[in-house]
Amino acid sequence: MAAADFLSFLLFVIVSTITPGGATTLATASGAHFGYRRSLPMIAGIAMGLGSMGASAAVGLGGIIMALPSLQLAMKLVGSCYLLWLAFKMSRSGPPHLQRTIARPTRFIGAIWLVWHNPKGWAMALGAAASFATLAENPLHLCAILGLSFAIAAALSLSLWCLAGLLLARLLKTDRQWHLLNLALGLLLAASVVPMWLE
Repeated sequence: MAAADFLSFLLFVIVSTITPGGATTLATASGAHFGYRRSLPMIAGIAMGLGSMGASAAVGLGGIIMALPSLQLAMKLVGSCYLLWLAFKMSRSGPPHLQRTIARPTRFIGAIWLVWHNPKGWAMALGAAASFATLAENPLHLCAILGLSFAIAAALSLSLWCLAGLLLARLLKTDRQWHLLNLALGLLLAASVVPMWLE
């Protein structure tokens, strides 16, 4: 494995996991409302989901999913509806100590489920598997490289976004500030659905 190829792959993974999107918005909101420790199951679920997508793409499952248009459409619809429901709940919530519409952070299984229903995530994992297939001598080795790299990068980047949310929570003093933050995060999460339908 050439060092330059591996560095290029790492850059791809870091950029694709740290850029704003649905998962980063959820991590920020969860950090603001529940703190880092209570958000860990969600962070772990998204990281595990993304890592398993990368691993699956390396062994060919992602190709099967992307080859079936009806399955892609169903995944897109289910994933979009779930994200929009979360965005609605988020946008209507207030300060964590007063508002109970978001009673608990997204759980581990829910986070995995969310990631696995994201066609954009599958496209990213497939792109990585196709572009960086030369990193490994066989599909199982590539499976391990993609799975571990995506999982670790996602856990680190989501932790940063979650901590940013925690910092925001310390800066917000009034109910109005909380409502505005939650509305903005809800709108960002809803907006993250749009690119799924523009491909």
